Amino acid sequence: MTSPIENAPRTLAGMCLCGAVRYAVEDSFQYALNCHCSHCRRATGSAFKPFGGIEAHKLRITAGEQYLHRFGGDDIPRAHEAHDAHCRKCGSLLYSLVRDGAWVHVTLGTLVDTPSIRPTAHIFVGSKAPWFSITDQLPQYDEFN
Repeated sequence: MTSPIENAPRTLAGMCLCGAVRYAVEDSFQYALNCHCSHCRRATGSAFKPFGGIEAHKLRITAGEQYLHRFGGDDIPRAHEAHDAHCRKCGSLLYSLVRDGAWVHVTLGTLVDTPSIRPTAHIFVGSKAPWFSITDQLPQYDEFN
């Protein structure tokens, strides 16, 4: 017989570029995607944002919460329901709070540990950077529903 601890999901560590903000998240992502929307491109400075979606309560800030900057949060109504969380010191985008505050989209590039999930599709390719070519065989969607 296995104990509940043996069946518990593995915990992954993540952090920003400068290490000021650190987090822990369960390795139980429900989905992982590569987002090519203009918001994600600008937030990351990259052609797309690879992210894993998970229930918000499964992510925990373990150090540096005072360095979190909630962009689109402090300055807008309903900030508790949607915002991007960056490190105030280095600017790293760590996660986005989405879906009425119930889920987070963790930027896979900020994980220290390797998650068990891999992105399964490209979304918002209708607005992807024209200078970037998608070369893998993952499904591509112009939008995301």
